[in-house]
Amino acid sequence: MTRRKGIILCGHGSRDPLWRQPIEAVAARLVAAHPALPVLCAYLELQQPDLSSAAAELVTAGISHVTIVPMFLGTGKHAREDLPLQLERLRQAHGGVQFKLQMSVGENPRVLDLLAEIALE
Repeated sequence: MTRRKGIILCGHGSRDPLWRQPIEAVAARLVAAHPALPVLCAYLELQQPDLSSAAAELVTAGISHVTIVPMFLGTGKHAREDLPLQLERLRQAHGGVQFKLQMSVGENPRVLDLLAEIALE
């Protein structure tokens, strides 16, 4: 079986529809740089699709390896508790699919370095 990869950018969600624009901009940049790579956005609350729906869409499209990228600056309750619980549910629901949960983007030293550079402008 061919290994097909997909990415889900997972954000918190907001009642304000403009809130999702930065996450969708990251998704658009990924797709522009890697047109064959399936990339979806998902939200933990207040917006759709939720993580379960986004994962199901990728699995239905034949994706066998899904990377979930928490688009959080910090590691709060959602990243520490909610996402691991949802990840376990995804693994149970889609037994033949590998799900990988990355660290929150705000924990990545490259992101922190860039934020420091921006603050100095």
